[in-house]
Amino acid sequence: MIAIAAASIVLPHRQTGAATLLIAHGRIVDILEGQPVPSGAAVHALHDCLLAPGFIDVHVHGMQGADVLNGADALQHVAAALPHSGVTAFCPTSVACAPGVLQSLLEDVRLARRRPQLGAARVLPAHLESNFINPVWNGAQPAACLRLPPSPHAVASGPGDYSGDDVLRIIEAHHDAVAIVTVAPELPGGLALVQQLRDLGIIVSIGHSGATFDEACRAIDAGVTHATHLFNRMTPLTHRDPGVVGAVLASPQVRAEILADGHHVHPAVMRVAIAAKGIAGIMAITDGTAGSGLPVGTQTTLGGQRVTVTDRWAALDDGTLAGSVSTMEQVWNVLTGPVGLSPVDAARACATTPAEQLRLAEQGRLVPGALADIVALGPDGRVRQTWVDGVAALAPPDRA
Repeated sequence: MIAIAAASIVLPHRQTGAATLLIAHGRIVDILEGQPVPSGAAVHALHDCLLAPGFIDVHVHGMQGADVLNGADALQHVAAALPHSGVTAFCPTSVACAPGVLQSLLEDVRLARRRPQLGAARVLPAHLESNFINPVWNGAQPAACLRLPPSPHAVASGPGDYSGDDVLRIIEAHHDAVAIVTVAPELPGGLALVQQLRDLGIIVSIGHSGATFDEACRAIDAGVTHATHLFNRMTPLTHRDPGVVGAVLASPQVRAEILADGHHVHPAVMRVAIAAKGIAGIMAITDGTAGSGLPVGTQTTLGGQRVTVTDRWAALDDGTLAGSVSTMEQVWNVLTGPVGLSPVDAARACATTPAEQLRLAEQGRLVPGALADIVALGPDGRVRQTWVDGVAALAPPDRA
């Protein structure tokens, strides 16, 4: 049995004072407040730390020079690196890519899920920022890989001569390795695609979309329950034309990702979104790329495209924003700092709501019986230690 003694523990609805969390066989056994630690327990003394549920990032492309589209070794590198920023589970996230590249990613995800690395973040089914997005709102998504949703009249187009149907066949054949697919439902055949993906048990997300408010509402009625990086690369909210943002904020069926690095969405706007949807409707993400954790000026790749790390985000050579360079540690500190959330609400956004969205009943909360996926944060908001399945992932040397 392991006992972690901390200054405070974040429970689902409250924050304790000094308390001890007990772990055995990879699960939380008990949370002791003012009770003695059982004899024989191995005690980890973190008396100045706060314990929170391990972070779950549903949107991460890479980290520390590795892009999840670059093969099994890259995926393993990302999984091993993420616990150092408090992440205990993540959805490897693609950009639009050719069917062969997509198939390789999903096969890598399957293998990583069957053979998890000790002390690495759990590899969850993938999030596909898919081929089925609006080319006008593509952002850093490779335009040459975009296709219309399958239809009886769809034809192959673009380099590689493949159609949307070819992409969908890969998704169907590997649907157990897919958690989320981002689509622009206003495209021809978009609503039918939403229904097809929903019937496969996949969470359908609206994103990279030029839909009107009414089109977005129809997509929600068809089965959209997720929004990809709310406010970014979608029709904005105005008082006469609410757009995709308005439809998402108004719908209780949709949980929304917020890229909470403090740059992509202003903290005041985050507060507005949280007020509109409630904290249970918000999932904090990094949209992290291979540039996350690397020095400013470093060049790396996103889906084969060269990107450069800036002091705010990753950028393509033409200056287009290409995801973030943040970590979930930084996201936590934005939420509990400029956004003004309590640790309880920040844990909701960083762990509990993502777990609920992905139907992970045993993750995202520090309660007896749950998996022992835990992050310890020091008074400075920096990650001191992370446990995945009760196994400690070593902190970086400068934090030991």
